[in-house]
Amino acid sequence: MLFTMGFTTRCCKKLDAVFAAARRFGLLLTLWLAACLLAAAGPVRAEGIDVRKASVSAAEEGYVLEADIDIKLTPALDDALHKGVPLYFVLEFELVRARWYWLNEKIVTLSQQQRLSYNTLTRQYRVGSGALYQNFSSLNEALAYMSRVRRRQDIEPGTLRKDSAYAAMLRLRFDATQLPKPFQLHTGRDWNVSSDWFKWTVNP
Repeated sequence: MLFTMGFTTRCCKKLDAVFAAARRFGLLLTLWLAACLLAAAGPVRAEGIDVRKASVSAAEEGYVLEADIDIKLTPALDDALHKGVPLYFVLEFELVRARWYWLNEKIVTLSQQQRLSYNTLTRQYRVGSGALYQNFSSLNEALAYMSRVRRRQDIEPGTLRKDSAYAAMLRLRFDATQLPKPFQLHTGRDWNVSSDWFKWTVNP
């Protein structure tokens, strides 16, 4: 009887060890498969431009265009900026009314340039548009300022009709043509930075 109990105990212990090893192997296999899937999916997008949201709404001063844009510089753009090369970005916006009987009617066409620069002496960043500019102590602050779009659109009263729907589209892109000539000769993938067109419908 004692022999039977001892034998049974040893067998149970061996089985427990086998099951424990199987569980460990299953966990390792799961982790390995997860790593393979992540590698196949490719790296998470760490830089570039992405329009998060955009809208056109009525306000007291007319119509207002608002947008939130995620901007992360590529290594090439970051390196050029901190070597004193100004970076130019262009915000493009269109508002169109579709007409089945004729060509689409363009209500608004906007192309606004922004200039991002870095002063190596003061270690300050500057964002300028036309004659207006603003200084920032960090790159994150400068990019956050560029990421928030809010501007009044000059649209004549009555242009947007309540019985019509309008197609809007917006994007932000880096303008490589504004780079110094030596840089233009060596522009590659890291320099061709642009968001996709963000499209939505405007109902006045």
